[in-house]
Amino acid sequence: MFLPPVHAEPETAVLFQFIRENPLGMLITGIESSQEFLQCTHAPFILDLPEETTGSPPQGRLRAHIAKQNPQVKGMIEELVSKPNILELEDNVLVVFNGKYNHYVTPKYYVETKPDTGKVVPTWNYSAVQVYGKLSLYYDSKTPEAGAFLAKQIDDLSHHTEKSIMGHTGGENPQPWKVSDAPGKYIELMQRNIVGIEIRIEKIQGKFKMSQEMKPGDREGVVAGFARMGGENAEGISNLVKERGALHDSKVQRG
Repeated sequence: MFLPPVHAEPETAVLFQFIRENPLGMLITGIESSQEFLQCTHAPFILDLPEETTGSPPQGRLRAHIAKQNPQVKGMIEELVSKPNILELEDNVLVVFNGKYNHYVTPKYYVETKPDTGKVVPTWNYSAVQVYGKLSLYYDSKTPEAGAFLAKQIDDLSHHTEKSIMGHTGGENPQPWKVSDAPGKYIELMQRNIVGIEIRIEKIQGKFKMSQEMKPGDREGVVAGFARMGGENAEGISNLVKERGALHDSKVQRG
């Protein structure tokens, strides 16, 4: 990830919260096997953190599950079979999380620079976090370790997404769906067809590319332009440009 200082987010806690709010990640691997070397799978992740998140590399783990028939999984299993009793891939994997709001930015929004010099070009505003780490694979649900991992994984993921993503918290809101709502035998069958993924975080990076590099007048034009456009995505971009611009200006004043 290209991380110009003006766009980089240095606070690990902010990056962790980003993952919680945007749990759908892209798991990327490069493995020598009978499958394609480069593989990518979209999967929602659970983030586990210890009570203390200080230290280097960042502490914490990502958990997910994906289909056993996935070519990426087949490549992993081939790699692991060649190393008996080892459940951890030798090389790091990469997981990329994208923010909810992104959009093309027209130069017409740059109301300070465009009328003055015309030296402006289009761009795209977005936010993303990437994690490098060591992956362990739980691929045999019949073993106690893998069975326990998968049971906890699907329960925790359902709990997080039902409450945090859907707002199913009970009371005046709908009750959350629980794994126990489905027949036990059906869940056992589903578990036999998935593998568990656990990634020990080695490095985490992230950026909010939200027009911070532009002059204040241009940023105001971007904020106003997206506000006029309307809709959830445009309003989200407008608010982020305003928020990230204010953070950038405060850092410049302190520095």
